Amino acid sequence: MIHEQQLLEKLRLIEALHAGAATEGERVAAANARERILERLRKVERTDPPVEFRFSARNEWSLRLLVALMRRYQLRPYRYPRQRRTTVMARVPRQFVDETLWPEFCEIDRTLRSYLDEVTARVIGEAITADDSDVEVRPEPAALGPGNAAFSLEIGDGHPG
Repeated sequence: MIHEQQLLEKLRLIEALHAGAATEGERVAAANARERILERLRKVERTDPPVEFRFSARNEWSLRLLVALMRRYQLRPYRYPRQRRTTVMARVPRQFVDETLWPEFCEIDRTLRSYLDEVTARVIGEAITADDSDVEVRPEPAALGPGNAAFSLEIGDGHPG
């Protein structure tokens, strides 16, 4: 089980690696990672003008992470009316997205999802049930008659009705 302090240190190390920290000394000096990345962004903007990107997050956690990274690097995330809440727009140089923002996001997202999955499984196992087996797979019924209608609820949308 990774502890929160270890997770925070791992996230700092990920940023330092994406900032171009090549030596152990640079990794230790990860406090300057943000400034190195901002300098890289300013340099890239001189030769690669920002273009509009549309990002679609798979879940609330990934959305929060993406927006936080954008704001950390002084990008201004936005969305247009009628776009889904999980859609984020930003004007960013393609090179910065390809070489820095997206790889860093993917690595941090993977790390956070692993941590959250681990914590969720542990809490459910301790507080609700230790049975984490998959659900039973049944053959589909021939037809649903009156009184046997199937209902569908989207998980995470709150309580119906």
